[in-house]
Amino acid sequence: MRAAIRISALSEAGVIYVMTHDSIGLGEDGPTHQPIEHLASFRAMPNVLMLRPADGNETAGAYKVAVLNRKRPSILALSRQKLPHLAGSSIEGVEKGGYTISCNASNNKPDVILMGTGSELEIAEKAAVTLRNEGKAVRVVSFVCWELFEEQTPEYKESVLPAAVAARVSVEAGSTFGWERYLGSKGKAVGIDRFGASAPIGILYKEFGLTAENVVATAKQVLA
Repeated sequence: MRAAIRISALSEAGVIYVMTHDSIGLGEDGPTHQPIEHLASFRAMPNVLMLRPADGNETAGAYKVAVLNRKRPSILALSRQKLPHLAGSSIEGVEKGGYTISCNASNNKPDVILMGTGSELEIAEKAAVTLRNEGKAVRVVSFVCWELFEEQTPEYKESVLPAAVAARVSVEAGSTFGWERYLGSKGKAVGIDRFGASAPIGILYKEFGLTAENVVATAKQVLA
């Protein structure tokens, strides 16, 4: 599909591409079927909206964005596995590209910011609960569409990612390439920079470190 998607972007055709099986979460089919670099590569393609929603609310928001954008194609990367509805997700938030889904900090000064997309946003939220129980002020940000976030005002970006907060962690079941834009020099990315493997989803996510426990440990590293 890559060549066709590129032509639609070049032609300013508002095609809506609905893609599924977006990570190693599809399990036993193995590395030949498991996307790794796909998200990063489409984020690099001009005039494309790469959307990776985390639940039903965000999927509805992503489709709304796609319908309204008639001069550029949209890719909706959907997961195979079952996912819960997240309390802080919203249709309106998706239109901003990145937004806060939960935060127990005051005055826009969290101790650490956890960023995630798609199926890993749930993991970030679980990690945040653990860290908050240990007394930390934690913000969780859904980065459903980088392109839309980049179109927001500097004031809005600062309200989501305050420059004064250097402790940041991203979690995404794909290549970590590109996340440094939002992580800064101190932040750390939890992701996959090799091809996948054939095993049940639970085993794969644990082996590749895509767990709340690993995100908590990584957050403690950037907080140190």
